[in-house]
Amino acid sequence: MNVEKTKVMKISRQPTSITINIDQKRLENVKCFKYLGSLLTDDGRCRCEIKSGIAMAKAAFSKKKNLCTSKLDLNLRNKLVKCYIWSMALYGAERWTLRAVDQKHLESFKMWCWRRMEKISWTDYVRNEEVLIRVSEQRNILHEIRKRKANWIGHILRGNCLLKEVIEGKIEGRIEVTRRRGRRRKKMLDDLGDRRGYFHLKEKALDRIKWRNCFGRDCGPVVLTDY
Repeated sequence: MNVEKTKVMKISRQPTSITINIDQKRLENVKCFKYLGSLLTDDGRCRCEIKSGIAMAKAAFSKKKNLCTSKLDLNLRNKLVKCYIWSMALYGAERWTLRAVDQKHLESFKMWCWRRMEKISWTDYVRNEEVLIRVSEQRNILHEIRKRKANWIGHILRGNCLLKEVIEGKIEGRIEVTRRRGRRRKKMLDDLGDRRGYFHLKEKALDRIKWRNCFGRDCGPVVLTDY
């Protein structure tokens, strides 16, 4: 183990440091850590990773601005934006737990792409609905994230792997839980919207055809909920 390259991060609501020594050297405590392209933070949320992905996607759009704003066919330019730009912003979206503020950031990024593609300035006072009509698109970036998550979770629930054991696993023992103000934290599987619980969701995932029908292209709207 390389002590210089090894970092320690504690994911908790209380930002306290922990001490781990290797060969009489203390490992550095960090608040965020980038692993396989994903940005992990000590609060367990996805806000920093989403903002980082949006920033990289906007930089990529600026590099390909001449191509995306050219006189090519509209459908072709839409595909270029979704393939080249959206893929950078939505990297690792399968494991995101989206809050209302995160969903608004993603919606704003999507409209930013369409406005830049059509060369619409914010001073033109063009409504988002009109922009969507011009580019022949809908508000579908949250649907895309939901489908990706459903495909990934369905693949895990149908198999027998370590990720499935992590999702279903329970830690033995008792933990003192103090009552906190507000709602409970939103969980990763809450976006799939099955109120009958995890085991019903797992049973549905075993039928691949039924699972695809539930989270296909024509799935219901994604409602913004604040957690």
